[in-house]
Amino acid sequence: MDQVTFRSDTVLSDVHLLLPNACHLMKRLNGVGQPVFTSKIRILRDYDEKDSSCDSPVHENSDASNVPRDEDGDLDVVRRPRCATYNRDPVCPIILSQSAVTLTDQDEDSEEEDGACDFIKIEHTMATPLEDVGKQIWRGAFLLADFILSQASMFKGATVLELGAGTGLTSIVMAMVAKTVYCTDVGEDLLSMCQRNVTFNKQHFEPQDSEIRVRQLDWMADDFCTDADLEFCWTDAEVADLHDNTTFLMAADVCYDDDLTDALFRTLYRLSSNMRHPSTTYISIEKRLNFTLRHMDVSCEAYDHFRHCLDQLQQMTDGKMNFTELWKVTAERL
Repeated sequence: MDQVTFRSDTVLSDVHLLLPNACHLMKRLNGVGQPVFTSKIRILRDYDEKDSSCDSPVHENSDASNVPRDEDGDLDVVRRPRCATYNRDPVCPIILSQSAVTLTDQDEDSEEEDGACDFIKIEHTMATPLEDVGKQIWRGAFLLADFILSQASMFKGATVLELGAGTGLTSIVMAMVAKTVYCTDVGEDLLSMCQRNVTFNKQHFEPQDSEIRVRQLDWMADDFCTDADLEFCWTDAEVADLHDNTTFLMAADVCYDDDLTDALFRTLYRLSSNMRHPSTTYISIEKRLNFTLRHMDVSCEAYDHFRHCLDQLQQMTDGKMNFTELWKVTAERL
């Protein structure tokens, strides 16, 4: 599986592209016949935290106002220096059966043996059609996760909503410091994989009495899915808790299609309008540059449309909400 066969509709995250034959092991086929891989992501701690336990895995910095910005005003995350290259043994993928696999005791035992305090285990796919890109891991998720860990005190004890969570990586990191995380996306197969990832990594947030609730949230719909017959539906109590207690929203690499970007901002407005407290939204987005025949130049149309939507949101004057962009988006009711 090192040599991915591309078709005209195939999309592959460079997170996977840059790690051929290094850390991917095919585990199974998902419900729609796509190969599912497992990757382990190491949490790089600061030097003074190497001997710390799982109960305190993050570096705290309470002064978020000093976070640097680039010339466009976007958040400029200072990268941690690379210490050394970690050698990984090559792994040959083995195709198992196509089924709805559940977490077994053997899986849990192997996690304990592998030193699960330092690793996040994520199931994902590779080389999917555009509509299934949420099943891959993207750079934006790593950027947002790094920001969460560097500003842990800001999110401590908070209720957080993630939009377009995909594999759930960012929600898992957020749950290491927040109290409650609503991890949302659409598609039963994607949500099932996300739930498995949450279960794989419960040792990172259960000691802090934090919880992750995987739920369906369709940006194209006007309301929450409360059908009790569906596995990832919302209860009335959860909807009330979301509206009453949420103070942070986040999304990673979700702006790659103009229609979805429009739906994202409509959802942000609708949710913020019903929240009791002012809320702050963090969106990480990779600015992908391409040469287009329409412009005969290098451009990033998806990012340009995102900025256009962001400007429209700030210019809204309906008398109900006020949106302010700093290096984040803050929403409050008037």
